[in-house]
Amino acid sequence: MKLYFRNYLIAATALASINVSAAQPVTATQSYPTKPVRFIVGFAPGGATDIIARALAQKLSDAFGQQVVVDNRAGGGGTIAAMMAAKSPPDGYTMLMGTISTLATNVSTYKNLPYDPLKDFAPVTLAAATPYFVTVNASLPSTLKDFIALAKAKPGSMNFGSSGAGGGAHLSAELFRSMAGIELTHIPYKGAALALTDVIGGQIQMSFSQPLIVLPHLKSGRVRALAITSAKRSVALPEYPTIAESGLPGYESSSWQGIVMPARTPPAIIARLHDELVKGLRAKDIGERLAAEGTDPGGNTPAEFGAYIKREIEKWARVVKSAGLKTD
Repeated sequence: MKLYFRNYLIAATALASINVSAAQPVTATQSYPTKPVRFIVGFAPGGATDIIARALAQKLSDAFGQQVVVDNRAGGGGTIAAMMAAKSPPDGYTMLMGTISTLATNVSTYKNLPYDPLKDFAPVTLAAATPYFVTVNASLPSTLKDFIALAKAKPGSMNFGSSGAGGGAHLSAELFRSMAGIELTHIPYKGAALALTDVIGGQIQMSFSQPLIVLPHLKSGRVRALAITSAKRSVALPEYPTIAESGLPGYESSSWQGIVMPARTPPAIIARLHDELVKGLRAKDIGERLAAEGTDPGGNTPAEFGAYIKREIEKWARVVKSAGLKTD
């Protein structure tokens, strides 16, 4: 009897030890965060990605009672920031504001990408998606169907501009060119605003421009927006038709931002961050700010965002291959 009781005590003590050990991560997660969180952004302050990140960082700081500090690490099309985030400890104290380039198109446009968007990161949520405007000089047709007809009637006469080569606007235009079956020559610019200036001046015929850049010029009548690139009409700008409803069904493209963390970050921490980020994206002040920029808020689940990233990687890989674009 004594031996049985002694063995019982040993087993019970061991079981209690296991239970305590198992409970410790949960307790740590429940008290998360206990120190400032770093929010890495791969682009310079003042741009669309940085503005969204700072708005969300403030919401998280208010909710957590801990600072969420935006850390701008510009360069390499966002690859420097992404590599830094991928190599950070998966302890919940590093976030990355990923973009269509860092999490999708860079896979195809960089020959030796120093990280894997699917293996090195844990998705949290899509933050925002901004359609491009198909923008043309005011002397050109006023509908997308008529523009396509003109381009087919005068092959090789149409040029389009975008910021650099291999970016979201460039690839969106290449997808449009392929689906429309027309010839378009790409002219790279150092900035999207410079490309739009040449559309207005007639030096080039088209650009795929974000709303924040093109909206001030639409009122002047010096430039036309024929369509937007998203699958559905923008909540913020519902008066503009989509490319899909303008004659190219199935077309869809947006510039987007989303939050990821290093792979193996505890799921409970990701869930906590997801919930607070969605609350922030639903807040009236952030909603109004995004709407003013022609941007629709995100807020999908981690699983949905992970599946979206995978689809985007596969989609833009096909576009890059079809366009014969050279990787860096």
